[in-house]
Amino acid sequence: MAFEDDGIVSVKISGKTIQLPPCHLRDRSEDHLRDECGLFGVVGHKEAATLTYLGLYALQHRGQEGAGIVVSDDGQLNAQRGIGLVSDVFKPHKLARLPGHMAIGHVRYSTYGTSELKNVQPLPVDYARGSMALGHNGNLVNAKTLREQLENEGAIFQTTTDSEVIIQFIARAGADRFVDCVVEALGKVLGAYSILATNGECVVAARDPLGFRPLWLGKLGDAHIVSSETCGLDIINADWVREVEPGEVVCITTGGLESIKPFKPAIPRSCIFEFVYVARPDSHIFGKSVDQVRKKLGANLAKVKPVDADLVMAVPDCSNPAALGYAHEAGIPFDMGFIRNHYVGRTFIEPDQHIRDFGVRIKLNPARSAIEGKRIILIDDSIVRGTTAQKIIKMLRKCDAKEIHFRISCPPIINSCHYGIDTPDREKLIGYKKSVEEMREFLDVDSLAFQSIEGLVDATGLSKEQFCLACFNNDYPTPTPDDFDSGIVRRRLKDTSTESYDLPVFPLNP
Repeated sequence: MAFEDDGIVSVKISGKTIQLPPCHLRDRSEDHLRDECGLFGVVGHKEAATLTYLGLYALQHRGQEGAGIVVSDDGQLNAQRGIGLVSDVFKPHKLARLPGHMAIGHVRYSTYGTSELKNVQPLPVDYARGSMALGHNGNLVNAKTLREQLENEGAIFQTTTDSEVIIQFIARAGADRFVDCVVEALGKVLGAYSILATNGECVVAARDPLGFRPLWLGKLGDAHIVSSETCGLDIINADWVREVEPGEVVCITTGGLESIKPFKPAIPRSCIFEFVYVARPDSHIFGKSVDQVRKKLGANLAKVKPVDADLVMAVPDCSNPAALGYAHEAGIPFDMGFIRNHYVGRTFIEPDQHIRDFGVRIKLNPARSAIEGKRIILIDDSIVRGTTAQKIIKMLRKCDAKEIHFRISCPPIINSCHYGIDTPDREKLIGYKKSVEEMREFLDVDSLAFQSIEGLVDATGLSKEQFCLACFNNDYPTPTPDDFDSGIVRRRLKDTSTESYDLPVFPLNP
């Protein structure tokens, strides 16, 4: 494997060389919700580490703060983890240190715990039965309570992540098989988790009973593959098999798969924001095409919030499908009104403070010829604080846009997420503080309209009961961390069926 000076990555696998472009960073501005984590695993392939590297490369959009791979070489676990992008962490000589037929990998954005090397996953540990490693996508709402109880019992934690709580419970489990120890541990936690865990002999993949986060199973020849999204399977030309079901635990060895469903069934409450922003548009999650859902979101906006205009444009890149959907439904031309710089690194030298809005302009630059004198419909996926959106509108005004009509693919965000997306405190959310008219005045646009919750759900083709919509309607499907902090632990699931999601038993030693 070689890394060229211009950022092009060349990977040789099975005698063939694959060239990858530089990792493109998701807009990490303060006006967008920050992503979470991505998982990738391989069982039964001689180049497991390289395949995992490629899979993580495809999942880079899910986390850009750190990356790690743990490989089993005849049962011996070897780890390589680092701060930064996948291409920064895994130089050729480091991947060469990871021989083996079994691997799990993780890309991270720190929604819980600080951005430090000690928190980069998969987390490898030694314990009484040998070694294990775990990667986790999601947040546990009872992590703080469990951690305090474990520490009071003498447990020592090496990280500040909620994921280490799961590791502590696996190590304490009394079952004979590793997969059963994982099941026992997961029975004590509450919240969002898609996980990959390995003890060197098998890989265990699991989703929480409410299925907040996606997780896919694939095949590459005789090898089994696990990926947060199908785009991770596509990059290595693996076949899609199926999604891991909510509440399912899958034990994968070179001999095959074992599916276990140890938890009481519940109505899934998948994160609908995966469709709005988090997942890559070329992925399928929760049984649906992300690209098609986003186009439908744009079409819905065109139907219910129409306006006369000369062109439709997007705040790139996540909003492109929605803008195309709006343009097609409205019969208004689509144009690339913003040119995005895809070669912005994670750090750059900032000019003097008197050059305002530099942080936005280095990523996006308006195409004046497309904008000047035009009535514009601008599409974005969401508004968080509103500060970056305000700067983008100012850029369009300076290009002499005649009118600016702002359309947002999702409803106003009024609450924080507790399940794996880093949302600011709700006091900092513009949707919580201001009405739509007040937001319109703050942003200085001619009109502003948001997607309704009904339109958002309709675009997925699924039922409202299948999604977590808490950031839009305050209906959290589990107790929140505040409930545990205040000592209030109660079910918040509505009685939509005779089955309900049971909370873990408290205290640890009843």
